[in-house]
Amino acid sequence: MNNAISRPAEIKALAGARAFPPLILVLFHFCEGHGYRGAPWFDLPVAKGYLWVEFFFTLSGFVLTYVYASKVQGFWRGRAWFAFLKARLARLYPLHLFMLFVILAMVIALRALATHGGYVSIYDEPYHPINTWQTFIANLFLVQAWNVFGYLSWNGASWFVSVEFLLCLLFPVYLLFARGGWWSGTVLVVGGALALAALASPRYGLDLTFHNGIFRGMAAFAVGVGMAMLHASIRARRIDVSNLACSALQAAVLAWLIYAIYETGWSHRPADIDTALPIMALVFVLAFDRGFLAEALQTRVPRVLGEWSYAIYMGQTAVLQFLRHAQMHLYPAPTTIVFGRPWAAWEPIWHWLEPALLVVAAVAWGWLLFTLIEKPANTALRKWFAGARGGAAA
Repeated sequence: MNNAISRPAEIKALAGARAFPPLILVLFHFCEGHGYRGAPWFDLPVAKGYLWVEFFFTLSGFVLTYVYASKVQGFWRGRAWFAFLKARLARLYPLHLFMLFVILAMVIALRALATHGGYVSIYDEPYHPINTWQTFIANLFLVQAWNVFGYLSWNGASWFVSVEFLLCLLFPVYLLFARGGWWSGTVLVVGGALALAALASPRYGLDLTFHNGIFRGMAAFAVGVGMAMLHASIRARRIDVSNLACSALQAAVLAWLIYAIYETGWSHRPADIDTALPIMALVFVLAFDRGFLAEALQTRVPRVLGEWSYAIYMGQTAVLQFLRHAQMHLYPAPTTIVFGRPWAAWEPIWHWLEPALLVVAAVAWGWLLFTLIEKPANTALRKWFAGARGGAAA
């Protein structure tokens, strides 16, 4: 059967919902490394911004199940699974590979500048990812976050892609549950949420990446798979979920999320599960493509940013590392006169302007990566895979 014919309709609200989490993650990584702003209204949502990774794992589980659940038999015969893996690698790998070499080029260039300038490169500071040939090879094969190393490496953000690749390999196992209907969907949602709660530690909360990030991803992915099954069950029973009902559910989840962000204390604590739950619940309440929030996310700006979201996320490390270099070696000295005032006098303004400009830079860089690397590489690989299938059939 032609995939274009059998593929379910796109859920536009979920496509638009991908727009803003990468921007929050950019701010989270900036503030973790460069200091928070000293304002709770800003600091609390940004400090818990790392939890939007749960949104992406849940969204991935939901969308992949939504699209592929009807092909479960083919997955276990192998052919559909291999086609699925090719499609996912065409989506994930080219940009990952490109950014791996971008970081390699930055390491070489900034270390050369450090040698020439007689200072220590940012890549030789203790807080940066570990860039060795062993970790480079692990990144090439997308296994760097499979509890192989005790640290992030190269493009640190790509730990997510490593876990996502593992989830693609395991996807047929998740699809077995898709035959169980609403009851197995409920088990997956509850089981995934309980697993996340069990993973949250007093020291790190749910901020698990190179160590146990695979289990974090598996749990949130299970929630998404379960939500897709519940969504399918509602559609199969032709239950009419009205626009008003969707708006009420979306308002309730947003209120839950705001309460969790501002009333459960600072981040990186077990209580972060209270914020992760409404973040994951957003996937389900948006999946009916109705309601005020779903309609807002279907507008042009979220849809476009959502299309660039993977590139924004994957490109952020290069932007953040260049900013670190600039702060240490390119910014003016406190006494340097800038526009008639010492640089120190501008710092209170720059304190807020810097993260705003960072987000703009991350979006612009993400657009370039999407336009020049991600989209053409994805298109070329899909055509190549399709040609290879056609040749084999002939």
